[in-house]
Amino acid sequence: MAEYTLWCFAQSGNAYKAALALALADADWAPRFVDFFGGETKTAAFRAVNVTGEVPLLEHDGRRLGQSGVILDYLAQTLGRFGARDDDERREILRWLFWDNHKLTSYTATYRYLRTFVPDPDPAVVAEFGKRAQAAWAVLEAGLAGRDWLVGDRTTIPDLSCRGYLHFADEPGVDWNGYPSVRDWLARLAALPGWRHPYELMPGHPRPAAAVPVGAR
Repeated sequence: MAEYTLWCFAQSGNAYKAALALALADADWAPRFVDFFGGETKTAAFRAVNVTGEVPLLEHDGRRLGQSGVILDYLAQTLGRFGARDDDERREILRWLFWDNHKLTSYTATYRYLRTFVPDPDPAVVAEFGKRAQAAWAVLEAGLAGRDWLVGDRTTIPDLSCRGYLHFADEPGVDWNGYPSVRDWLARLAALPGWRHPYELMPGHPRPAAAVPVGAR
């Protein structure tokens, strides 16, 4: 049995954040497929395991942890990788994690979900979330200007977190050449030993043609 078990599915950028940390650290881990598109996260059985009804969920050493930011923080400690070297770095790491969860992932994931998985979405709603996503991409571009990584001189968990939904570039229809600092940062991350695309790293791709979306991302 693997040391870490990650409840996940291939289309979840939030699950990818944790899966990527585990993969890059060459951890002993295994995915546990969650049939999101089949409605598993809405079942009583799933809610008994994770009351929020969300993915990812990490099992390790008798613990069950939800929320990607919490999981990444935990993995940085248990794996001894991608964490802070001092208190100032820790605060900067938290700043980017909170921003990603509230802005970058929130808007990008919703925009991509509307474009990719929702039949006949309201064009006005899609356009509004597109504007919000583009504003978040511009902030990330500014944050990476003249830098290789978001915090310090190495890969840390904010890099993995902010990258979570940006690998689905064709699905939200973004051309990263318009954001050259983000483009180059994405390439640096993809060059790290152990990196794999979410559709290769986690189970559930391609999803069944008959699958009908049942909730947000």
